[in-house]
Amino acid sequence: MAPGGRRFPDRDDAAARRALHRRGARRARLAAVVPARAPSSLGAPLATLACAQEAVGRIEALLLSSRRLLAGLAQDVDAGTPVGAVGAVDGGLLKAVVMRNAVDAEQEALALTSNHGLSRRNPLERHLRDVLCGRVHTPQDDSVHVAAGRVALNL
Repeated sequence: MAPGGRRFPDRDDAAARRALHRRGARRARLAAVVPARAPSSLGAPLATLACAQEAVGRIEALLLSSRRLLAGLAQDVDAGTPVGAVGAVDGGLLKAVVMRNAVDAEQEALALTSNHGLSRRNPLERHLRDVLCGRVHTPQDDSVHVAAGRVALNL
């Protein structure tokens, strides 16, 4: 564990962790909506369409990769890997990738549910607002990418 008993090197990863923790709620809501939603023009549940199954598979891939990235970071920190300049850059890059994956997964879910998903009564709409907020927390993507570029170029 990191000093102070924290698993992650800094609080900036908290937004990424929260996004993944909400994943279960999003998945449950999507799993309830897609099989039950049967647009009148289709006459069958969305879940019967190959394109809907593919979209849910893309969501699963995004969430799996994010979960594995964060687990790897947690293992490094727990193993006592130094979190110096390069570690901070790695943490920032991971935050950027995990947040981008969370936004992409949420947008994919909303595309499946269409206007219904954007209703204020639908939890997916709130999840979208939550993950979009994660992008504005420090470190933001532009500064993360500049820092990573500087390290890669030995500047």
